[in-house]
This record gives sequence, structure tokens and C-alpha cells, in this order.
Amino acid sequence: DLKSEMNKTRKLPLKKDTRASDSSQEDAIDQWARRRKQFKDSKKCSSTGGSSINSTITEGSINSEDARSVDPGLHAENEDRGFYTENFHSASWVFRGDDVSPDNSPRCLSKRPRPVAIRERTVKIAKGTGNYPWGFRIQFSKPILVTEVDTNSAAEEAGLQVGDILIAVNGTDVTSMPHSEAANLARKGPDILTMIVGSDISRYPNTPRPTCRGYLHKRTQSAILKGWRKRWFVLKHNGYLHYYKHKKDEGKCKPLEVTKLEGAEIGVDTSLGKPFVFKCIPQAGNRIFYFCATSNQEMKRWLEAMDKAVHPVHQNHVWVDVTLHNTTLPPLAIKNPECLGLLHQLDRSKDVWIQHYCILKDGCLYFYATLRSTPAQGGLYLQGYIVSEQSLGSKRSVIELKPPSEEFKTFYLCAENVNENKRWITALKASINKWLPLHQAIQDFMNRPLEETRM
Repeated sequence: DLKSEMNKTRKLPLKKDTRASDSSQEDAIDQWARRRKQFKDSKKCSSTGGSSINSTITEGSINSEDARSVDPGLHAENEDRGFYTENFHSASWVFRGDDVSPDNSPRCLSKRPRPVAIRERTVKIAKGTGNYPWGFRIQFSKPILVTEVDTNSAAEEAGLQVGDILIAVNGTDVTSMPHSEAANLARKGPDILTMIVGSDISRYPNTPRPTCRGYLHKRTQSAILKGWRKRWFVLKHNGYLHYYKHKKDEGKCKPLEVTKLEGAEIGVDTSLGKPFVFKCIPQAGNRIFYFCATSNQEMKRWLEAMDKAVHPVHQNHVWVDVTLHNTTLPPLAIKNPECLGLLHQLDRSKDVWIQHYCILKDGCLYFYATLRSTPAQGGLYLQGYIVSEQSLGSKRSVIELKPPSEEFKTFYLCAENVNENKRWITALKASINKWLPLHQAIQDFMNRPLEETRM
């Protein structure tokens, strides 16, 4: 389509029409320049909220509803190379690998020795007051595992995460000692607890990032039109607040405006004499956004989600690092894929099927343009998705990937034939089954009586 548009546009100034003026030629050139810029923007853009790759929805809009420009740093935040990751970032997930037998513990909490890839980091926690001055819980031994981090505690502020493995406490290796001895080391040490902790793809759960969707009334500050307008707002896991005219526009139209919330000031506002009003003052610029919810509960829901976006945790899950590394590899260089081959993906905004060469590995579906393409164009994080075979339009066999919540995107894929579809469905289900929600994994394992120490 792009080549045909290029050919059409190039022919415009070459037509043997003596009446064609210089201005018409300039218009044609301008039109081509606009099309080229739109195409480049679409290739850059993150697919979150749109098509998984080749999305035509840019992360920003040229003009906002109040005739203000979008945050210029927005495109720098287009992360994950076009991967659709919203469902993964909305909850905590742990990897259990092929250990799916109900008689065995998930690999994320299993104490059985096995080779792991540990990523180490140092965490320093200032001692507080009370019975649990550091604000976290450890359990198990060899290795010792962090199973709880108190909200607003010194441990949370220092970046300690549920699932971290204790490697050293105040300079002493604790990988081969009972967790009670590690706790004593901490208690006898200085007021600044220094720990070396490690994590791997199996044991390190991701930290949920804020996602929130719903209608709010936004105060319009335009010099021409003033008042409150009902708009559909979407707070994405990357900390950007998008809004649209209607709910149906999400994923199909450009947002009216996109605002970065990190570092912003938010809070309830009573100056306008209207209930359930809260404001947001972005760090960049001097603009103030005023929002009005339908109830106090709805206002609190938005304020809690926005507060997480204002103070984000800048730390990738180990598996995210792995997938980003894999995108730089040729398709056949990804080790031990669970399935590979051609798949067509439905772009619902255009009602067309786009062909990709796909690699499935550990709950991630990578999309390449061809077998010889590098890097990957994008992909899909599959955690929590339900796979089924459906009929769609003229196609009697289509793979439906349905998310656990309606707020996330449903994907439709189709292989070359029915047998290929069944092969992919089996592989997709097995790959998704390698991941568990953190709360489920811990709940299953905590049913046993275990020694624990509160820190």
C-alpha cells in the first residue's frame, strides 16, 4: 500500500496537464511528505492500546483539545519495541516453567536446586521504629526468599521486591544458612541494613504498574469554549494519561492528548465548588488539569492509580530484559522455541490480515516481517490470555487470544490451515500455562506450615 501511494504521488507532478500549476505540484509534494511522516510515526509508535505491530495510532496527537502541544519527550518513552504488555504489567506474574504438575510446587517458589540466571543488586534499608523496623518478611532457606514487603515501608522505598533472593546480609553470604541466622545478622548489624539480593526469571515477580480506564469530566480551558466535557481517559502502565472523545475511539483513533504523569502534582481540589474534583499539574509546563468523577469512590480509584504513575518504580522484570534481548536476534537464533511459523494477525482498525513470521517462547510471541528479518517488529506478552479456536467472518478457523479483562485488547491470529491453527493453539496454551499470578503461587505454597521471620 505504501509503494502504491508513493507511485501515485510521484506521478502527480509528471502528468502531461499543461493546466497543472506550480502550486498543485507543491501540494502534491507536501501531501507525500505528510504521508511519509505519518508512516514513520506509525513505525515508531508503541503498540500498547493498538495493533500489536505496525500500529497507525501514534502515542501523541498533534493538537490537543485545548490547542496545546503534546509532551515532546513522549516518543522517547515508546518502550518494549512495539510489544503489547498491558496485561503483564497490570498484575504480578511468576514463572513456573514446565513444572505444571499439581503435586509439585511452582518453580517460582520451589527450593529444588537447578541452574538459574541470577541478576544481583544491592539494597540499603534504613532502620525504622516498631516491631518490624525494616518492613519486610523472609521465608524458606537455601535460598531465603522475600515473601512480603510492607506498603510505604523503608524496604519498599529502597526497592526490595517480593520474590527477591537474599544472597548477602551486611557483607556475610547467607545462601547456605537458615533464614533465622540471616535475620540475626540483620538485627545485630548497623541501622543501615545492606543486602545483596538476586532474582531470576522464575523467582522475581514483576511490579504491577498503574492502569486505569473510565469516563471523567475534564474542565476545558480554551478561550473559546469553557466548561466540563465528558471524555474517556486511559492511564497506561508507562505512566502516560491518554484521553479520547469516546470509549470506542481507544485503539482506533489518536488520543486527543497524552500527558506524562511522572513527577506531577495531584490531589483533591475544592476551589471550584464542585464535588469529586481533583487536579493534576504535570512536571513539564505550567498547565493545570481539572477532572471531575461521578463519586468519591471513583475519584479515589483514579487518585490511587495516578499516584503510582507519579512515583513509578523504574525496574524491569528480568523476563522483560530477556525478551528485549531476544528482539535483537534473528528468529532462528532464539533458543528452544515452543512453536514457529507463519501467522496472520488481524488489524481490526483496517480489517486486514498482516502476515508475520512468529516465534513462541516462554509466554512471549515475537513478530518478524520474514524469516530473515532482524530485529523483531514487535509482539505480545501472553500472561493471563485464554486461547480458543473461533470462526471469524469468512475464516472458519481463527485463533482467538482473549484477555482476562475487557479493558485489554483481544487478538486474532490465523495460520495457513486448520491443522496449523491447532498446532499453534496447543503450543500457545502450554506457553501461557508456564506463568502464574503471584498471589496464586504464594497462596498455594503458603498452605504448608513454614518457619517465617518478620523483619
